[in-house]
Amino acid sequence: MALTAIRTGKLDRMAIGLSGLCLVHCLATSVAFALLASAGSVFGAEWIHEVGLVLAMAMGMIALGKGVADHGYALPSAVGGLGLGIMGGALTLPHDGSEAMATIVGVAILALGHRLNDIAAE
Repeated sequence: MALTAIRTGKLDRMAIGLSGLCLVHCLATSVAFALLASAGSVFGAEWIHEVGLVLAMAMGMIALGKGVADHGYALPSAVGGLGLGIMGGALTLPHDGSEAMATIVGVAILALGHRLNDIAAE
């Protein structure tokens, strides 16, 4: 299916779902680290964060970029870009809880950008 055939709102809802999965992952990893050090290391593998960020960036560029093209409002894209920037910056933080907190904040801001994009597309 061509990307032009997919409604912006559907892409945004899919991206919000991905943000929700990221949030669950961050919280579950924090709990796993606290309860089971060996299980926490599996959930906290670096490649999971890198792949998740790549997926979020790709989906953000597609959905938010398509939104700007469709409705002409740049604010949702700017808000989403801020969230992605915070998520990217979180990868540079130590695994002492600050990475998870920064990621959660970035995910929430990114989800807000997608929600604003969805509202603007209506």
